[in-house]
Amino acid sequence: MPFKRPATGLAFCLFYLSSYFTNKYVLSVLKFTYPTLFQGWQTLVGGILLHVSWKIGWVEISSSSRSEVLSWLPASALFVGIIYSGSRALSRLPIPIFLTLHNAADVIFYGVEASVQKENSALKLCRVLILLLAAGGLPFYDPQFDTDGYFWAVIHLLCVGAYKVFYKLWKPNSLSNSEQQYINYAFSVVMLAFASHPTGDLFSALEFPLLYFYIFHSSCLASGLLGFLLTLHTMKLKSSSSSGQYITWNFLAKPEPLNLPLGVFCSEIDNITDLKHFGFGRLSQLVCHHSSLKLQ
Repeated sequence: MPFKRPATGLAFCLFYLSSYFTNKYVLSVLKFTYPTLFQGWQTLVGGILLHVSWKIGWVEISSSSRSEVLSWLPASALFVGIIYSGSRALSRLPIPIFLTLHNAADVIFYGVEASVQKENSALKLCRVLILLLAAGGLPFYDPQFDTDGYFWAVIHLLCVGAYKVFYKLWKPNSLSNSEQQYINYAFSVVMLAFASHPTGDLFSALEFPLLYFYIFHSSCLASGLLGFLLTLHTMKLKSSSSSGQYITWNFLAKPEPLNLPLGVFCSEIDNITDLKHFGFGRLSQLVCHHSSLKLQ
């Protein structure tokens, strides 16, 4: 049963919502749009807290061989692409649109799975078509269409899709989820630190008007902490539940961010057709959730 032990699942939903709203607040309200620094900060906090969690026994991280670490580096590179492009896209797009495009990353995985494993399913095909329809129609119904936002959202979904392919089809079985995330954090901190200078973020951030304000410091601290707590509870949920139960909790975590931010982070939508499309995006997620459970 998905709700047999709900504490971890409820915490996952709470941190999922909180992390998205906090990141959106920093990016769109405070307008701290320097992704190498913002994501570098979040991965640094996440790496430190994951290391502390390992030392106090909350997670298990064993010594891995060099070959095992190197075999995971392509996924870590994709992880950097995910968080960087996601930050760029989320700073320009409302959360409902961002999540709808994010969900479309499953299309890539299903396409590769069908070609590699020669598996064809009517339910999977239905899910792919619904995801494509929901994501593909967004530019036509988005009253605040932003070219750069959609560009980075596409890069984001491509990286997410490639990461899922690598994780599910070619992942090293010897590395646990916590070990993979530890490598992701370490790799991201190094890569984003080096990228902060050529991208111009390092010196541009010095002119950020809220650089010395408490609201900025507290928001960044909250984003780093919430991001780690989300990662921690995601790993716990995956290890303590079946894939079907995880899909259910992942579905339940998304109702609020798909609806509330329309009035919080973007102007009101006047056209009833636009509202219907956002409603269809939510409906597509429901159908996709149902089909995923059927495939378990």
